[in-house]
Amino acid sequence: MCLAIPGKVTKIVEENGIRIGQVQFGGIMQPVSLDFTPDVVVGEYVLVHVGFAISRVDAAEAERVWSMLEEMEMLAGELPVELPVETTRRVRPRRERP
Repeated sequence: MCLAIPGKVTKIVEENGIRIGQVQFGGIMQPVSLDFTPDVVVGEYVLVHVGFAISRVDAAEAERVWSMLEEMEMLAGELPVELPVETTRRVRPRRERP
C-alpha cells in the first residue's frame, strides 16, 4: 500500500538545483524533495510519498492524518527506525543447513 505521511518542514536548502526540505515526522527527521511543492516554506506541513512532498496541508489536517495512521498502525513500516548504537554492529549471517 502506498501512503503519504504528513510532516513539518523545519529547514529548506538547495542542492544541485533541487529544493530539499528537512521534514520532521514525529521524532524522525528526513530529507524530502520539495520540487512538487515550490511554495512551501519552513514551518508548514506537507504530505510526503517516497521522499517527495506532494502537497501542502495545514497543521490540523496533518495532525488528523498522523493520528489516523497511528491508530490504524500504518506507520510501522513506513518510517526508518533509528537503531541504538549497540544494535548496529555487524552480525554474522546464519549458515544454511544442508
